[in-house]
Amino acid sequence: MATLTIKNLPDPLYAQLKARAAEHRRSINSEAILAVERALTDARAGDPANLLAALRRSRARLKGVYLTDRELRTARKSGRA
Repeated sequence: MATLTIKNLPDPLYAQLKARAAEHRRSINSEAILAVERALTDARAGDPANLLAALRRSRARLKGVYLTDRELRTARKSGRA
């Protein structure tokens, strides 16, 4: 197996990784490997065609639902962001 050294990792990012590793009862190394694996193999996150298809499915479910700018502004002013 290959070895990877990460230089200049920001302290806040390291702290997040360490906390997440502890939360999942894994080593920091195992958590980092899992994070890299997920980032590189998650087809939904990296493939624009899959993202577009998901957006089109969501839009189809909302067919016939239209809001005007006035309705949106009124909802925001009433605390419904």
